[in-house]
Amino acid sequence: MPRNYKSTAVYIKPDPKLGSMIVSKFINKLMLDGKKSTAQKIFYDAMEIASKQLPDAEDQLEIFNKALDNVRPMVEVRSKRVGGANYQVPREVKRNRQQSLAIRWIVDNSRKKKGKPMSVCLAAELVDAYNGTGASVQWKENIHKMADANRAYAHYA
Repeated sequence: MPRNYKSTAVYIKPDPKLGSMIVSKFINKLMLDGKKSTAQKIFYDAMEIASKQLPDAEDQLEIFNKALDNVRPMVEVRSKRVGGANYQVPREVKRNRQQSLAIRWIVDNSRKKKGKPMSVCLAAELVDAYNGTGASVQWKENIHKMADANRAYAHYA
């Protein structure tokens, strides 16, 4: 590499309220058109709503982390071409991809809910994920079922 090469890596700071890097990544995924303060307001309002709906939970960060853990996929299927045929090969998912998939699924499924403010939709999705139900957890279970059904092709990995 040339000596004057500058890294283009983006460094993410922890979020201001909870001090978590994962929350900061979540807020960045939630953000539209560079409006970070709006995304932060939506997220923190959603966490307030979720903590009121789950009084047994200790704190907001615990709710968020458990919801994310319940949505993280352990395996996924990747398409592999062998001898003119495409096979869905099950593979383990790396930790950082598990995290990014979980964040993406929660945000996308929250956006699909129409007719309510985004903070209410996000809170509902986080509460559902915390309880092990909801669209995001269902998505994960479908991925796991697909991987289980294609277990016979695991040797192509």
